Amino acid sequence: MSEAQKTAARQDAGPSTVTGVDRFFRITERGSTFGREIRGGFATFFTMAYILVLNPLIMGGAKDKFGEQLDPVQLTTATALVAAVMTIIMGVGGNLPLALAAGLGLNAVVAYQIAPLMSWDDAMGLIVLEGLLICVLVVTGLREAVMHAIPQPLKQAISVGIGLFIALIGFVDAGFVTRIPDAANTTVPVQLGGTGTLTGWPMLVFCVGVLLTVGLVARKVRGAILISIVTMTVVALVVNAFADVDTWGLTTPEWPDKVVDAPDFGLLGQFSLFGAFGQIGVVTVVLLVFTLILSDFFDTMGTVVGVSAEAGLLDEDGKVPGLGKVLLIDGAAAVAGGAASASSATSYIESAAGVGEGARTGFANLVTGSLFGLALFLTPLLTIVPLQAAAPALVAVGFLMMTQVKHIDWDRYEIAVPAFLTIAVMPFTYSITNGIGAGFLAYVLIKTVLGRAKEVHWLLWGTAALFLVYFAIDPIEQLLGVG
Repeated sequence: MSEAQKTAARQDAGPSTVTGVDRFFRITERGSTFGREIRGGFATFFTMAYILVLNPLIMGGAKDKFGEQLDPVQLTTATALVAAVMTIIMGVGGNLPLALAAGLGLNAVVAYQIAPLMSWDDAMGLIVLEGLLICVLVVTGLREAVMHAIPQPLKQAISVGIGLFIALIGFVDAGFVTRIPDAANTTVPVQLGGTGTLTGWPMLVFCVGVLLTVGLVARKVRGAILISIVTMTVVALVVNAFADVDTWGLTTPEWPDKVVDAPDFGLLGQFSLFGAFGQIGVVTVVLLVFTLILSDFFDTMGTVVGVSAEAGLLDEDGKVPGLGKVLLIDGAAAVAGGAASASSATSYIESAAGVGEGARTGFANLVTGSLFGLALFLTPLLTIVPLQAAAPALVAVGFLMMTQVKHIDWDRYEIAVPAFLTIAVMPFTYSITNGIGAGFLAYVLIKTVLGRAKEVHWLLWGTAALFLVYFAIDPIEQLLGVG
């Protein structure tokens, strides 16, 4: 073949290849371009890349029943790997500009509610079970039944309660709020700072970080959370280099010996599928898995519908194209997150940032997923972030989740009281499960005393019964002589 013929062949092959990709992702059909998809992919990554810092912060800062902690470096690798793989799978399989990563709120459930009751392997096994059950719900069509069982205001209250809980974790992790020692003989359980006042350079970094984050969020700056984390990490590095700081807590901001390193996949496959049953019993396992499913399943539904609506992809009936396939991939992401010890992975509402840049198809996910893949080799750089630089993000995320409170009808007591208990009990008992249980029980009780018990879905009756056993487990065990 002559050189002229080879050149002509390459020219012919180029447009054909591009047309094939365009046709597969329906880029032109949805009114987008490759440039918009690429910009959208970058925008989504930079608005959700904070999870590479926050997930190791939340998961790595907690201890399991036996006092063991997960390695932050391995957590960063696992978080990036699951985000990269599942985001690309969603792009190819679901063809939506919907990225996935370890879920905020879900990781708090795992770290502060589940892990203290069992080993990390057992806790991750519950995540895998949760993901498998979500897949079963999708395949069998039971998701509609579950959706109808939980009143919308209670779903919103759960989101608000988790937001307050996450904000409290941020304040505590940074040292802005501390527990007053019992020896103080005071009825006040917590205080400002370590002594009732704010002291030290790390605390200044946190306070400035909160102000910077909320300012950027108020200005609706894209990537506000990531910008704040990066900026305050740089500030912390400078402060640590020139000031006399006693301690930063778990992570000291020091420039690493190397920025690029091989990923550490040590946490992959470290899960026990049924180990939790031997640790805490069937009833508690069922309640914990239900809590995970509730948080994951409904957050995903809201996210998928919200992002699809923003992209103008809903059909004339307001339905998401290929919803079953999208939800199945999301369930598989939960399985992958548990199997990698990165916590349950789920769809991210931050994907709306990519939509805002013009993304309309799954091609944007190829860009976002590739960037998460690149982050696998930047773990040393990601693990220098101190708690005081990352915790402001938890406060900001808490605020964003709190905004759901405006949708609750506070004039209807059968809704307002359960919603209030759901929201209040979570942070006040340091337990997401307790908040959900209190809300469900209150909802069933109030509906019953108002003579409207028939309005309560049978699935909610069954769940409330389980929570009643959960809260009364001690007297029940004593009554049965098995305590």
